[in-house]
Amino acid sequence: MDISTLIPSFGSGALTVIWFVVALSIIVAIHEYGHYIVGRWSGIGADVFSIGFGPVLWSRVDKRGTQWQIAAIPLGGYVKFKGDANAASGKDGEAMGEMDESELRHTMHGAPLWARASTVLAGPVFNFILSILIFAGVMMFNGQVGDKLIVGQVWDLPNAPYELQQGDVVLAIDGQRIPSFDDPEAFDGFVQGMSKTDPLRYLVDRNGAEMEVSGPYLYPPIVLSLAPRSAAYNAGLEVGDVFTAIDGAPIVAFSQLKDAVETGNGRTLELSVSRDGVTQPFALSPRRVDEPQADGGFVTNWRIGIGGGLAFEPATETLGVGDAMTAGVRQTGRIMEGSISGLYHMITGAISSCNLSGPVGIAQTSAAMASQGTQSFIWFIAVLSTAIGLLNLFPIPMLDGGHLVFYAYEAVVGKPPADGVVRVLMTIGLTLVLGMMAFGLTNDLFCP
Repeated sequence: MDISTLIPSFGSGALTVIWFVVALSIIVAIHEYGHYIVGRWSGIGADVFSIGFGPVLWSRVDKRGTQWQIAAIPLGGYVKFKGDANAASGKDGEAMGEMDESELRHTMHGAPLWARASTVLAGPVFNFILSILIFAGVMMFNGQVGDKLIVGQVWDLPNAPYELQQGDVVLAIDGQRIPSFDDPEAFDGFVQGMSKTDPLRYLVDRNGAEMEVSGPYLYPPIVLSLAPRSAAYNAGLEVGDVFTAIDGAPIVAFSQLKDAVETGNGRTLELSVSRDGVTQPFALSPRRVDEPQADGGFVTNWRIGIGGGLAFEPATETLGVGDAMTAGVRQTGRIMEGSISGLYHMITGAISSCNLSGPVGIAQTSAAMASQGTQSFIWFIAVLSTAIGLLNLFPIPMLDGGHLVFYAYEAVVGKPPADGVVRVLMTIGLTLVLGMMAFGLTNDLFCP
């Protein structure tokens, strides 16, 4: 079932909250389960496993004595291990003072250092594992384009119908032989040399026979994806829309739209858009966007927030499990690298601090991705899971990374930091975390 079919049943505000809660709850459940299961494997008992905070809506106690619960405020979760005073893993000195050595071994604060460190590290690691599995699964489901460009579904374009058919093997377009996809420069040159007209002549292999047929411009100005909270998304554009004119001048190529956006310096573009055979007018004002580069830097461009592609869905080949997992690891790594680079460049002032979103922005993105279909929403969950796992590794008290810093200190010095010092640092950490949330929320409300 496509999630987007549920959208008419809810108001936009309620829908935004619902998809945010769904996405966050999945990610939190995986994160906290990582803490719980590795703690259990390490001999540390858990008193409470909670999704959400505040009043308990539902609970049950398992045979190990752990209370599993869902609470009313769905903005996170926690595992309260034995010996913890609270959800933030503060030490319950009074309770631990009444325990014998055997009981202390099963508490978070009385377990060996390796057990405590493994339990804390497991939360972010499980987030990364979730991301890798989702990315790999989506890539296996979608497959990859093979050596031959084989026509799948042809999109509904204004100049249709064409003679190009599903199953045709494309050999040449507009008199040019198609180069290999493995040579990006050659393929880019091939596209640049193509006449910007529609229809074009395609040389295809159809059932073993070569023939010329009419077909669309290879990269038409069609909307195949929408960036959440972008100018195009906010203006009401939809996946499947096709741009037919800019300021009254007809266009057939995505590159024509891209050039007009990038060279317009933010001026409002009067666009004609074909949707279900009907042409509609749209006025779009491109926005400045800081985009990461391969060298780790950022470049600012004008964007309206759409993604295009081929005029047809190319037939794909199944991707093996090993290749898919490798691609999933690489995708997770790219997100982590981009997040760290983006934060560094915001701190140094190289890019706008408006690139940091808060809870409102994340909630709006959740709903926007859900509106584009199940696969888009699942992909977003993987991206958010990576970001949350990475955030939790920051060396800030209150976060997992802060606890790992305490454990590193204990490993070097031979004893943990004093309880009073830890309490002060945890207060500072809480202040930093709340400050980050407030800053993100301010961006959500006031950034363009």
